[in-house]
Amino acid sequence: MQKLTNKEEEVMKILWKLEKAFVKEILAKISGDKPHYNTLSTIVRNLEEKKYVGYEAFGNTHRYYPIVTKEDYRKTFVNSTIADYYDNSYKSLVSFFAKEEKISIEELKEIIQLIEKKK
Repeated sequence: MQKLTNKEEEVMKILWKLEKAFVKEILAKISGDKPHYNTLSTIVRNLEEKKYVGYEAFGNTHRYYPIVTKEDYRKTFVNSTIADYYDNSYKSLVSFFAKEEKISIEELKEIIQLIEKKK
């Protein structure tokens, strides 16, 4: 599975929410600076080439839908991020968030409870 660009990820997040959409519907959901319709259409076609989206044809237009689930994408790239930046250590990852004050003690306790339930 190829890593997506930031713009491709933005489009995929919209498609995961909408489930099926035409390019004009995706364009309507983009916040901030909107790309030109043709630019967005190219991004969607790139996602199709990368096997992230499929489409249904309606004459000359296509309605796109995700082939790769958000969960599958997240698993693949969270695991590679942990491998690349935290030496395959989830402990290092959690420690990073604790040091940066991005995770509270309550959230850490919840994580511990989840781990203990799995045992």
